[in-house]
Amino acid sequence: MSATGEAKRAVFLEGSVLRHVLVMTATGSIGLMAVFVVDLLSLIYISWLGDHTLTAGVGFATQLAFFFISVQIGLSIAIGALVSRAIGAGERDSARRLAGSALLQVALITGAISLIALPLVRPLLGWIGAKGATQDAAALFLYITIPSNVLLALGMATSGILRAAGDARRSMYVLLSGAIVTAALDPILILYFRLDVAGAAWAVVAARAVYAAIGFWGAVHIHDMVGRPAMRNFIRDLTRLLAIALPVIAANLAAPISTTYALKVFADFGEAVVAAFAIIDRIVPVAFGATFAMSGAVGPVVGQNFGAKRFDRVRDTLTACYRLAIIYGLVMWGVLVLLAPWIVRAFGATGETAELTIFFCQIGAGTWAFLGCLFAANAAFNNLGYPMLAMVFNWGRATLGTIPFVTLGAIWGGPKGGILGMGVGAAIFGIAAIVTSYVLAGRLAARTTRPAK
Repeated sequence: MSATGEAKRAVFLEGSVLRHVLVMTATGSIGLMAVFVVDLLSLIYISWLGDHTLTAGVGFATQLAFFFISVQIGLSIAIGALVSRAIGAGERDSARRLAGSALLQVALITGAISLIALPLVRPLLGWIGAKGATQDAAALFLYITIPSNVLLALGMATSGILRAAGDARRSMYVLLSGAIVTAALDPILILYFRLDVAGAAWAVVAARAVYAAIGFWGAVHIHDMVGRPAMRNFIRDLTRLLAIALPVIAANLAAPISTTYALKVFADFGEAVVAAFAIIDRIVPVAFGATFAMSGAVGPVVGQNFGAKRFDRVRDTLTACYRLAIIYGLVMWGVLVLLAPWIVRAFGATGETAELTIFFCQIGAGTWAFLGCLFAANAAFNNLGYPMLAMVFNWGRATLGTIPFVTLGAIWGGPKGGILGMGVGAAIFGIAAIVTSYVLAGRLAARTTRPAK
């Protein structure tokens, strides 16, 4: 069947939900892993320059960039939820209209945020602890990359539309193509032309342009899933988009806020600790890329079955995701334990930086089995019409699950205690999210079997 034909029917309403989750996760993982591996290589290239201030600067810049990316993720999740529900309900024309309106809205929203953010870069970097040459490096990276946030947002949005249509393969191509561009440009710009942090930033800009181009090609040309925006529906569609996106964005902002708080705590221990934090920040996405992909995979599967009122399959999807998250998390923890010495050598890390990186691989990474469950549960909440639950759990993790655990851990055990505390707090909220998602799924399933009065 052609791609367009597949888009016209709700592909997730039949067949094994485990198979759907595995296929969506596997294809999503390839794209995400490619992006994360390239990010990891970028930091390795920067670290090879032998200047800790540059490595730490990229770490600080990444933390601020997470705030912008959280907004873009929230918008793409909202688009995916709206489009997948419409497809599941058999309303293709409505899905096309929503997709077209939403893409225009995403461009306007992210463009406005980028304009507001540019003059605030240095004050914000200073607030999270960046100083001197480290602040200069971080600011340079952000000044170059922030204007391209619109391109990234459009690429993520079209990727969400492709996932909603069930085309996991082309959704993967969006991320994979940008990663290939970055991988090709990074060594040339960073090492050959010696552009350092600026080289890494310009490679990011080029990749985002490719994201947007490939995403539009798949969503518009291949699937014909983007209708022409109509002003008479613009406000109504914007209201529907924001009704999902705002709680999701609020929930997503919790993650960078929690890591920013942790970074402020670690910054008090010196640049060697911040450099370790930056390395860990690149290790995690590469090691647990499938976990991130799973949170994106569960959304369209849940969304289509929610639209068709197949709540039995919604519950089965949750079970498949949680089992996969826990098994994968434990396996990758074992892999990181084995690879820890080679990871340290790859970054040329020494002293406290190397010690903390090894500590995370051997101890801290274990909590990611449950953190992956939190991501999957939040994706389910968003697509079941309960985005406020995702916000509650994410902010709970960012506050009650981070601030006391990191603060007390750092006081009692230094940077190692802070890393361990952050993981333990996140695991607690992951377990709570699993329980809550099953309760919600059970109530929704009961509504479909309750006899009419």
